[in-house]
Amino acid sequence: MAITIKKIAEICNISRGTVDRVLNNRGKVKPETEVFIRKIAEQMGYEPNPAGKALAAKKKKLVIGVLLVSEGNPFFDEVIRGIRATGIEYVAYGVRVSIKTMCGYDVRRQCELMDEMKSEVNALIINPISDIRVCNKINELVDHGIFVVTVNTDIANSKRACFVGSDYTNGGETACGIMGLLMKGHAKVGVVTGSFKVSGHNQRIAGFKKIMEKKYPEFQLLEIMESEDDDIRAFEVTTKLLQKYEEMDAVFIVAGGVYGVCRALIGQAREQKITVVSFDSAPTTVEMMKRHVVDVTIYQHPYTQGRDAMQVVFAYLVNGTTPKKERHILKNEIKVLENL
Repeated sequence: MAITIKKIAEICNISRGTVDRVLNNRGKVKPETEVFIRKIAEQMGYEPNPAGKALAAKKKKLVIGVLLVSEGNPFFDEVIRGIRATGIEYVAYGVRVSIKTMCGYDVRRQCELMDEMKSEVNALIINPISDIRVCNKINELVDHGIFVVTVNTDIANSKRACFVGSDYTNGGETACGIMGLLMKGHAKVGVVTGSFKVSGHNQRIAGFKKIMEKKYPEFQLLEIMESEDDDIRAFEVTTKLLQKYEEMDAVFIVAGGVYGVCRALIGQAREQKITVVSFDSAPTTVEMMKRHVVDVTIYQHPYTQGRDAMQVVFAYLVNGTTPKKERHILKNEIKVLENL
């Protein structure tokens, strides 16, 4: 038998109107009362009527904002595709998706875009730059009533509801483990990271160093350079690494800029002499694997990241369901040419 609002009201000994307001997000109710009602509803297996949910959502004219540092980074093409595909499923509920993108890790610009979206959205999906100003801005949005989910990279000490992405530390550990096997425990490694302003990139480097110190004492980390996840910048910094360190025989690409790194290796005729471990399988990365420039890449499921972030936001906005987990982690997956 379907569990109704009336039945929940009887069991809770609370008015039907109060239960209706809680389960349909239609008004303010004392926090302790709301928690009690939602707990009983969950225990009873209450499911809102789909038609009713769609009608209620249409009346609210819900807007999901998306703000990504993605321009010039092909990884995010798949994240955006996952967001758009999932957004189409929610059209019947009157939910609209508004996507804004930016190039480079400009803190002021990210804060400006959040300000622009503040009065326009009910929820925000964002890959935040790791800066106290961005953290404060996220907290400001949450205090304003906007539901915030971080995707792909997280930010510490913010009021965001949850994070959807990969385990960055484990990604770095995995990359070092792979390189250790490929290089038989001896390597002189150049590192090209995206940005020191991104906590996830720093966590990957920390994970790499942890395994290097633990298992591969013969590894030598030559230098870490930033590419800003931009292929042109990646080409330039890799060329500098190659010119500075003739002994370099391995490159760890922490984030974007894979194509630029590989073009530099090819340009210096070093592509067959240097082992490369990267992340993800953008078309240009696949091309470089086919040319045997990239040896192994670690896949972090970008489409699923976009899809899952949207599902968390939709569940909250339409069903009033808060995330059951603070971190929705997708498993890092090792890819070689044969299993792309």
